[in-house]
Amino acid sequence: MPCFFLRDYRSTAAASLQRAPSGQRAPLFAALALFAQFALAQNEAVPLVKDADSIEARVQGCVTCHGQGGQGTSNGYFPRIAGKPAGYLYNQLAAFRDGTRHYAPMNYLVAYMPDRFLHEIAEYFARQRPPFVAKEVANVGADVLARGRALVSAGDPQKGIPACVACHGVGLTGMDPGIPGLVGLRPTYIVGQLTRWRVGERHAAEPDCMKRIATRLSDTDITAVASWLSQQVAPKDPSPESSNLVRMPFACGSQQAVR
Repeated sequence: MPCFFLRDYRSTAAASLQRAPSGQRAPLFAALALFAQFALAQNEAVPLVKDADSIEARVQGCVTCHGQGGQGTSNGYFPRIAGKPAGYLYNQLAAFRDGTRHYAPMNYLVAYMPDRFLHEIAEYFARQRPPFVAKEVANVGADVLARGRALVSAGDPQKGIPACVACHGVGLTGMDPGIPGLVGLRPTYIVGQLTRWRVGERHAAEPDCMKRIATRLSDTDITAVASWLSQQVAPKDPSPESSNLVRMPFACGSQQAVR
C-alpha cells in the first residue's frame, strides 16, 4: 500500500536515503526505484489532477497500486482500501512506518511520515465509495465453499473459531474504528494475510485477536474462507458498522489502538 504525498516525494526520498544507515541504502534505493516503476507502468491509468495541493494529488502514490478510488486492482496483492474504517487504515500505515508490519516498499516509503499525514491518507480513503472490481471465479469445489461459508457465518465451536461476521459485520463491511471490511478482497490477499498471522509475520495491537483465530485455522480452512469471501456480492452500502464490543467474541486490541 505505497501511499505518500507526491508533492513531498523528492524531499522525502532524499531524506530517507540520507538518514538510512549505509547498509540499508541499497535496499531503500531499490524500494524507491520499485515505486517509480509502478508509477510509470500505470501512468496512463492515473488521471491528472488540477490542484497540486489537493488531497487527490497527494494520494496519487496510493492509487497507482490500489486504484484511483482505492477500489483495488486485478492484482490480488494490492487490496481494496476504499471505505475501510479510518482507524484501521491509520493503524496499518503506522504499522508499516514503525516496522511492525512488513512490506519493504511500504516500510521505506512511509518511514518518515508524521501522524498527521497518515491520518489524512486514512480519512481520505475511508470516505471513498468506488464500484467494486469484478469477482474472481472460485476454482474450488462445492465442499470447500460450504466450509468457507460455515466458518464465516457460524465459525467452528469445536476448534474455538468464532464467526467472521461477529467482528467484521453481518455485511462483512467491517466495524468502526479498527476492523476492516472483507468484501472486495481477492482470495490471494486473504490467504496471504491469514497465513502471515498464523506464522507470526503479521501482528496487531494486543490482545491480538486475529493471531488467536488464525493459529486455529488449517490450510484448508484458510483456502475455504478466502474462496467463499471472494464470491460474495458487494453490498449497496459498504460503510463499516458502528462499534459493538459486546458482540465481539474476543477482546481485540485494534478496537482501542487508534491514535
